[in-house]
Amino acid sequence: MPMRAQPALLAVPATLIAACLSVMAGWQRGGFLAERVLWIAVGVVLVIAAHLLPALIRAHGWRVRLVGVLLWLGCMAATCYGHAVFFLLAQKHAGEVRAAAVPTVVTTGRNPAVIAADRASVVSRLSRVTERRCAEPCPSLRIERTTLAARLDAIDVEASEAKRQEGAQDRADAERAAAVADPVTGTLTAFGNQSGRVDLLAGLAFAAVLEAVACFCWLLALRPVESAKRNTGAAVTPVTAPSHDVTEAEIQPETTVDDVTRVAAAIADGRLRGTVTEIRKYLGCSQSRAAAVRKQIA
Repeated sequence: MPMRAQPALLAVPATLIAACLSVMAGWQRGGFLAERVLWIAVGVVLVIAAHLLPALIRAHGWRVRLVGVLLWLGCMAATCYGHAVFFLLAQKHAGEVRAAAVPTVVTTGRNPAVIAADRASVVSRLSRVTERRCAEPCPSLRIERTTLAARLDAIDVEASEAKRQEGAQDRADAERAAAVADPVTGTLTAFGNQSGRVDLLAGLAFAAVLEAVACFCWLLALRPVESAKRNTGAAVTPVTAPSHDVTEAEIQPETTVDDVTRVAAAIADGRLRGTVTEIRKYLGCSQSRAAAVRKQIA
């Protein structure tokens, strides 16, 4: 089947790109090496079948076309699914790379819960010391009060620093989560769409467009010659079969004798009826010649 160069310039790269996507998807979906090789083989076969089936079944009857269409739909569904797997995994890897670029916040010091428990203990001790009374000046009581008050101030500063670090950690986590998602997907989620669903639909859409372009280009590249001439308006010289119609004057005597002998033998064997129509069909000749042979036999 001849291939036209201009559509093939787009059909061949589209098929190669789709096959590469199937190779990557099969490699990522398999575990052992044998599993990956089989996944790749199945994906490549489905890609080639999805691209070439419409062009291959075009010249056949409706029964073959019906079976071919059903197989083509199955190949397209499987191929688009495999390509969507590649797009989703590629998006996941890209998100991980973007998330790794976000600076990591390292927290130091005690846990805020431990700090809060320590502060509660100091406040309780300070309250008890404050309520204590002495009949005469008690330097030890004043020192304990001052110490507990300073300890409480230090705990408050530590709690503020822990709160600041916790806020910075939360902001870093939010930036990392935003970096994981695709920028376009993140915009679409603002309208109430789920991120995973948007990624899946986008992957299926990319795969469907690629497969459709490849199938259409192969249809153009593998067009029959007659269809190409008709579409381009090229002049086609009709081929006419040689006519068997001759006049009785053109019939040679020897030919007539041979025809009479053949027809007479066929009539005698019961293989032929002696009518002009049957003789014409038997000899493949004109009506006038058959009538001449019938006249000779009569």
